[in-house]
Amino acid sequence: MEVGSSSSNFKLYDQFELLEYEDRLVFKSPESPDQGFSIYRRQGNIEPLSDESSSGKPSKTSTIYGVAGTIRLLAGTYVLVITSRKEVGSFLGFPVYRVESMKFLACNEALRFSNSQEKRDEAYFMSLLKTVEATPGLYYSYETDITVNLQRRCKLMEAWTSKPLWKQADPRFVWNKPLLEELIEYKLDRFIIPLLQGSFQVTQLKLKSSPATFTLLSRRCTRRLGTRMWRRGANLEGDTANFIETEQLLELEGFRCSSLQIRGSIPLLWEQIVDLSYKPQLRIIQHEQTPQVVERHFNDLYQRYGETIAVDLTDKHGDEGQLSAAYAEEMQKLPNVRYVSFDFHHVCGSSNFANLQVLYDKISEVFEKQGYFLIDKDGKILEEQKGIIRSNCIDCLDRTNVTQSYLAQKTLDIQLQRLGVFTSTEYISMFPEDYMKFRTLWAEQGDEISLEYAGTHALKGDLVRYGKQTVAGFIKDGMSALSRYYMNNFHDGIRQDALDLVSGRYTVSKSNPSPFQLNSFESFSYLPVASALLIGGLTLTTFSLQQAARNAQHYVSSVVWAGVTAGAMALVKANGRQFCSRPRLCRLL
Repeated sequence: MEVGSSSSNFKLYDQFELLEYEDRLVFKSPESPDQGFSIYRRQGNIEPLSDESSSGKPSKTSTIYGVAGTIRLLAGTYVLVITSRKEVGSFLGFPVYRVESMKFLACNEALRFSNSQEKRDEAYFMSLLKTVEATPGLYYSYETDITVNLQRRCKLMEAWTSKPLWKQADPRFVWNKPLLEELIEYKLDRFIIPLLQGSFQVTQLKLKSSPATFTLLSRRCTRRLGTRMWRRGANLEGDTANFIETEQLLELEGFRCSSLQIRGSIPLLWEQIVDLSYKPQLRIIQHEQTPQVVERHFNDLYQRYGETIAVDLTDKHGDEGQLSAAYAEEMQKLPNVRYVSFDFHHVCGSSNFANLQVLYDKISEVFEKQGYFLIDKDGKILEEQKGIIRSNCIDCLDRTNVTQSYLAQKTLDIQLQRLGVFTSTEYISMFPEDYMKFRTLWAEQGDEISLEYAGTHALKGDLVRYGKQTVAGFIKDGMSALSRYYMNNFHDGIRQDALDLVSGRYTVSKSNPSPFQLNSFESFSYLPVASALLIGGLTLTTFSLQQAARNAQHYVSSVVWAGVTAGAMALVKANGRQFCSRPRLCRLL
C-alpha cells in the first residue's frame, strides 16, 4: 500500500459558503455548489441541500473552513464551525492545518418558549460553549487521516484508505467524535472533519549533506479528557488522564522512520482536589477494583503497542512518594510489564539534564531492542517497533517532556546511524543548528500539551531547549507556576464542565437536574466576598497602625482589625475547597 495515499473520493471539502437565513443555516461547497446541507433553526434538523433550502436572500453570507459538529442543548442545536485556520506543515505529503478560531452558531428558536430556570441553565451551557471555542491545539487534514501512526497505518488493508476520513480515524484521538454523530447519521462524509488535539511540529534538518523532514506529532486521547486538577489517574475502565501518544517521524531520501512514546497519569484511582494551597494533598482512592483497573490499562497498551516499560518519574517522598509506592505495589502483580522507578528531582535536580543517562542505562537494552519503524521508498518494511516506553510524573507534563525528549534524541541518533547519515561516533548533538531545531520542536510540543491540560506553558522548558536552566527560563517558570495556580483554583472548574459537555460525558436533557442543583455551593459568588474581607481587613489594619503611631487610642482598633483579618484568613484557609472553581456537571470518576 502506498503510505502517502489517500482516496480522492473522500477528500473533504476544504471551504464552505455559509448562508444564514432567518429560519435555517445553509452550508454549500463552492467547488460543488449542488453539494451541501441545511440545519433548521426551529428543530435543529439536518436536511440535504435542495433548491428550496437555498432559495431566497440570506441575511448574511460568509466563508468557513469546516463543520466540526453539532450539539443539542435545552433550547436547540448549536453548530460548531471553523472560522479560520493556518497551514502548519504536511504529514506524509498532505497539508495539515491548525484551527485558529471556531464559533458555535445557534439554532435555538425554542429558547423563547423556555421557563426561567431553563433559560438560566441554557445561559450556563452557552458560556461553556464559549470556553470550547477557545480550545487550543486542534489539528486536521482535508486529505488524509492524522490520528493513526505510521506503523499501524502501513499494516491496515488497502480498503482502509477508500473509507471516509472519519472512518479511518482512531476514535481515541478524535476530539470532536461526539459532535459528529448527527453529521454521520446523515452520511455527510465529505463534510465530516475529525479534529485531533495535541501538537504538530515540523522542521527541515540539514544533516550534513542529507536534507530531512523532521515531524513531531502528539495525539491526545479523549477517553479521560480533562484539566490538570480535575482529571487525575484512571477511571474504572483503565483509561488515564493526559494520555498522549507522541510520534517522531523522520523522512530522509525516500526512507521514513517512525518512533512512538506514550505518557499518561498514574493508572490508579486518585485525586488532588484544589483547596487554595499551592500543592493540594494527593489522595489515593481505595477501591476493590484497583488491581483490575491497572491490569486493564496495561493490557490495552500491550494490544496496541507491544511490550511496555513503565517509567515512573515521581518523587519518592511525601504525597508523591506514597502514590509512587502504591503504583509500584500494583505493578509487582503484572509480570509482563517492566516497572522502572526514577526520582527525577533527586537525580537531575533543577538543571542536571545529562543525569538522565542514569535512567537510560537502566532501560537501554530493552529500549534499543524495542526499536523503531522503518520503511524504504517502495513502502517495504525494514524495521518494526516492538514495544513502547510509557512515562509519567504527577502531571505527565514537565518532567515527562524532558525525559521523552532525551529518549527521542537517543532514537534519532540510532536511526541516522542506521541510514548511514552518521557514523557510529557521530550524534545529533554534534551539529548545533540541527540539534537546536530538534530541541525547539520538543520544547514547543511540551508547551502546547501543557497549555491544553494545565492552562499554561510547560515548566523546565529550558532543559529541553538548551539542556540547562537559564535566568529567563527560571523567571518564565515562576510566572507559569503562578498562572497554573490561578487557573487550577479559579478557572478550571468551568473548563472541566466545558470538556465534559463537548466530550459527551454529560448529556443535556430536560430530565436532568439543573447544573445549579448539582452543585449547591456558589463558589464564584463567595470568592469576591472572601477577597474583599481580606483586602479590606489588611487595608484597615495598615491604616490603623499608621494612625496609632500618632495616637495610642488607635492601637485598639488596629488589634480589632488585625483580628478580623486573621479570622477571615482562617475561614478561607479552612474552607479552601469551597472557594475554588469546581465542576458542576460530572463526578470525578
